[in-house]
Amino acid sequence: MSDAEMEIFGVAAPYLRKSERERIAAQNMPFDAKTAVFVPDPKQEYVKGRIRSQDGSSVTVETEDSKIVTVHLDDIRPMNPPKFDKLEDMALLTHLHEPAVLFNLKERYAIWMIYTYSGLFCVTVNPYKWLPVYNPEVVSGYRGKKRQEAPPHIFSISDSAYQYMLKDRENQSILITGESGAGKTVNTKRVIQYFATIASVGDSSKKEQLPGKMQGNLEDQIIQANPLLEAFGNAKTVRNDNSSRFGKFIRIHFGTKGKLASADIETYLLEKSRVTFQLPAERSYHIFYQIMSNKKPELIDMMLITTNPYDYPFISQGELTVLSINDTEELMATDKAIDILGFNAEEKVGIYKLTGAVMHYGNMKFKQKQREEQAEPDGTEVADKVAYLMGMNSADLLKALCYPRVKVGNEYVTKGQTPQQVNNASGALSKAVYEKLFLWMVTRINQQLDTKLPRQHFIGVLDIAGFEIFEMNSLEQMCINFTNEKLQQFFNHHMFVLEQEEYKKEGIVWEFIDFGMDLAACIELIEKPMGIFSILEEECMFPKATDGSFKNKLYDQHLGKNSIFQKPKPSKGKAEAHFSLVHYAGTVDYNLSGWLEKNKDPLNDTVVQLYQKASLKLLSQLFATYSTADADGSKRSAKKKGSSFQTVSALFRENLNKLMSNLRSTQPHFVRCIIPNETKIPGSMDHQLVLHQLRCNGVLEGIRICRKGFPSRILYGDFRQRYRILNARAIPEGQFIDSKKASEKLLSSIDVDHAQYRFGYTKVFFKAGLLGLLEEMRDERLAVLMTRIQAVSRGYVTRLRLKEMSKKRESVYIIQYNIRSFMNVKNWPWMRLFFKIKPLLRSAEAEKEMQNMKEAFSRLKEEFAKSDARRKELEEKMVMLFQEKNDLYLQIQAVRLAGPPAEEWSAGPPMGTVMELAGPPAEPPTARTSVPLEVPLEVLPTP
Repeated sequence: MSDAEMEIFGVAAPYLRKSERERIAAQNMPFDAKTAVFVPDPKQEYVKGRIRSQDGSSVTVETEDSKIVTVHLDDIRPMNPPKFDKLEDMALLTHLHEPAVLFNLKERYAIWMIYTYSGLFCVTVNPYKWLPVYNPEVVSGYRGKKRQEAPPHIFSISDSAYQYMLKDRENQSILITGESGAGKTVNTKRVIQYFATIASVGDSSKKEQLPGKMQGNLEDQIIQANPLLEAFGNAKTVRNDNSSRFGKFIRIHFGTKGKLASADIETYLLEKSRVTFQLPAERSYHIFYQIMSNKKPELIDMMLITTNPYDYPFISQGELTVLSINDTEELMATDKAIDILGFNAEEKVGIYKLTGAVMHYGNMKFKQKQREEQAEPDGTEVADKVAYLMGMNSADLLKALCYPRVKVGNEYVTKGQTPQQVNNASGALSKAVYEKLFLWMVTRINQQLDTKLPRQHFIGVLDIAGFEIFEMNSLEQMCINFTNEKLQQFFNHHMFVLEQEEYKKEGIVWEFIDFGMDLAACIELIEKPMGIFSILEEECMFPKATDGSFKNKLYDQHLGKNSIFQKPKPSKGKAEAHFSLVHYAGTVDYNLSGWLEKNKDPLNDTVVQLYQKASLKLLSQLFATYSTADADGSKRSAKKKGSSFQTVSALFRENLNKLMSNLRSTQPHFVRCIIPNETKIPGSMDHQLVLHQLRCNGVLEGIRICRKGFPSRILYGDFRQRYRILNARAIPEGQFIDSKKASEKLLSSIDVDHAQYRFGYTKVFFKAGLLGLLEEMRDERLAVLMTRIQAVSRGYVTRLRLKEMSKKRESVYIIQYNIRSFMNVKNWPWMRLFFKIKPLLRSAEAEKEMQNMKEAFSRLKEEFAKSDARRKELEEKMVMLFQEKNDLYLQIQAVRLAGPPAEEWSAGPPMGTVMELAGPPAEPPTARTSVPLEVPLEVLPTP
């Protein structure tokens, strides 16, 4: 796109593509391809340098900071010419290697070009600042644009998925992956913003307005689902101020014409342990701090809380404020989102009350009775608040916590609890309430987004927690990292294995390439029989199992037998670790403490029964389907008993398998998010950190296979139809020719590199960039044809104008001739005489016209007199006829009166009797009465 064409992006243009002046200047920069190289550096991985001398395999290089280093010849990497600086698609680099990719990303990031293509997918670097690249004019600029027609952007990926969906009639998915803090959530919101803008249905998607409920249209509701889910599902972590602590797969459904039809959200693995525990550099979910910002004082009063987070231990174990987040503004956005998404007033109050109850749960204190281990309440004030907010009786709640009823055989007994057990139960109940509230909100949002409009296809957007390596990694991190392992395997499978299998299936000569990204070993260690999850679930079935016995089983089964499972190295200052796993993104140390309890996730059944009977409708609804041991056990089926003991890991694997099945049924598009540095400094890039992510994310491998393989392919019939315009003479008219042969003839007749494509059994395959070249050639050919059509059309219109102008010119000549002639004779005596006689000629003609008019008048007058006489004669005859008719009528009446007796009429009228066919005698017409229409003119007597 030229600078003039880039103006459609407004103020975002400098952040998307270099200007023409900069591109020309880059091409003219001095460059020596023989001496410009990248050299390894112990601190920065790679630096730029210039070769000074070479002695055999040793090369002396002067780096940019004027240091002289000697390296082996195999360790240096050639630099690309300056015209390839800040290249938009790294697959087009002349020299493709790690430092070339790294410095291309770095130089683009330095001028805030955060999006870069890498073969078939997009790489985005977190800018840690706001950029004007998501404005409405940018959305309009990318709409309907091909990938090569516009600069790299998340909107371009979104539009490609949208166009593929409409063209191929196939479901699409956009997988936005990367480590925590890389910007996945922001890019997910931008994808939704794009679809809501370009495919909006306007008023047709508005739902019926219900009293007491403020609702928006479907586009508003899809966008407003984010603030609510972020408030209850996002939190500050070590790396990210707004980290999604749950995974979500947002399906946006479209109708047959590509308009928004509906949407739904699936969530995965909410980190509910964050409700009761946070690391020192982190904080709990945003909603707690939003409410306590006191922007809406009525919420503080309703929830019976203060504005000091330190009054509530559950949410004050880490940081309380985040510089990049304004809690007061976010509270208003959350509150507005609840209204737009259609929650009624009762549900809204229930959401806030249960959130307040979770905060109060952490303040409940219990002490040990003297000379007993039994716990008893240490004050009832907090329990009264919790019970009030949840719609329960305070005494019943405390009794259920301290003396829960458990089933032993067929009888129920009261079980004593220690203070620690009660505290653990309170924490578990808090987490359960929060998790069920979150899942209920997602369900309600889905109900609100479900319209009656017909669905045809969907585009799914996956935003899931990235790979995490914390100081202390527990079961939650294991699940998150396992999910990322599966997604990375899906990416590898799609990008590498399926590509090469496709070549083999199509009969293309291809040597199998092993890119060293086989993740099967780690995945099998976690999920296969006798793997980590299998042993964990087995231990959960034994009441006497402990974390120690679980650790011993893992060591016996895997230590020394599987290279992926390792014993952690002890180090000072770090949390205790029990085993290590070698993931694709690095080695992670895991702590097994509490895994069995977390996996079983037990709840106090007696308290749950109180929840089910609570007067707060929302709370009873949340736990309505929860199966307790006390709930009519004799009537429950064996299936229901088994399902009530579903562990966290089993449920997680079930949801993950469902997600992977959904992804495999779609055409995926990949977006790789990169963290530039750990300190969140805008514009700064840590080479080691970025290279680590590029290696683990498969970015470099993706580029290599794009260069070595054939990423673009098209069916022969489609190729023939689309590109025949490039050389129509190559395919003869009027005779049948196979599409494959036609494609072969067509490609052989086009001036392209014939080593850049291969013919399969059903498709023709192209190397990266060739299909784009064919598209450009097609556009040029279409431009030539359109120019010819325009030329012919303009020639025809111009010739019509020429004829019109010729007529006008001849008219001008005639007018000029007459004027000149008049000017020559106007003073001639005979002409003067003519001018004087001419008016007299007109008066003579007027007298003649008057005489003609008089003659015509006399003629018309005679004709009128004749017509009037004829009319009078006919009227007189008509009067006579009516008189005769009346006489006949009177005669008939007389005959009837003097007729035979009634008995003779019973068999019908006597012969010769005239029946009355008319009414009473008609009045004879007057002289001015016109002839009735019923009387035919033929019966009238002729004159």
